[in-house]
Amino acid sequence: MAEHISKILSENNPSISFEFFPPKNQDSSNILFNTISELMPLHPSYVSVTYGAGGSTRDLTRDLVVKLQKETSLSIVSHLTCVGHTKDDIREILTKYRESGIKNIMALRGDPPQGQKEFQAVENGFHYASELVSFIKKEFPEMGIGVAGFPEGHPVTPNRLMEIEYLKQKVDAGADYICSQLFFDNSDFYDFCERCELAGIKVPIIAGIMPITSRNSINRMAELALGSRFPAKLLKNLSRAVDDSYAENVGIHWATEQVRDLLDNQIRGIHMYTLNRSKATLKIYESIGIDKFSTLAG
Repeated sequence: MAEHISKILSENNPSISFEFFPPKNQDSSNILFNTISELMPLHPSYVSVTYGAGGSTRDLTRDLVVKLQKETSLSIVSHLTCVGHTKDDIREILTKYRESGIKNIMALRGDPPQGQKEFQAVENGFHYASELVSFIKKEFPEMGIGVAGFPEGHPVTPNRLMEIEYLKQKVDAGADYICSQLFFDNSDFYDFCERCELAGIKVPIIAGIMPITSRNSINRMAELALGSRFPAKLLKNLSRAVDDSYAENVGIHWATEQVRDLLDNQIRGIHMYTLNRSKATLKIYESIGIDKFSTLAG
């Protein structure tokens, strides 16, 4: 039975979670469900399913979320964005989730559709994620709500003081936890957590980790997380990799040390951006010690 995210996080300290994206064809679907079958024995606290830029995977996301809810024992968090959706659209989506037993939402403003430089709210839609959070809290009060945080800074909010104020607005509107964007230097995450604490933000903050799996993946990550900072030491290690196999080993080792340090510093949770592949996550578990890691994850 699905549980509210607040209960999941309180019973799993730290929580360990995975993120997937909806497949667009049968081959991708086969890869995803093979990945899920390989990761399920790790007993994640929950898994989340993403929403494509501009709402491009709206139906695919819903179908995957409902399928996982019905066919697995996983606790599911479905991403939901403001892009291209009216309030009636959002109400319809959430009503269907409620009927399917989905209890948790990651509420995001979302990225503009391809070819559109800036976010534009539709008529009778939402301009900010905080408005979406307020709407969910008011009309679907039983839903758990997560929001995004940006340890390296929000790509469209260069003012770091205002960035935390906007984040606090989302929390004050009813968010139950914060999941961070990917980062490669843990000091950025710790500084972010301290600034949240100074701003009076008390909800759990989950660290988002995405292992580098190839040299080309750096460019993809830079596009996914605009403004991402790649430490010189990491780039130097990658520059010595003779091919992508070695680069993947470098990326997994770097992420493993990040996770080890985060656990040592008793953070509230770790969210693995899997890119629908299991290898990196399995290697990190193995390197840390899977029995100990499973115990830590509750």
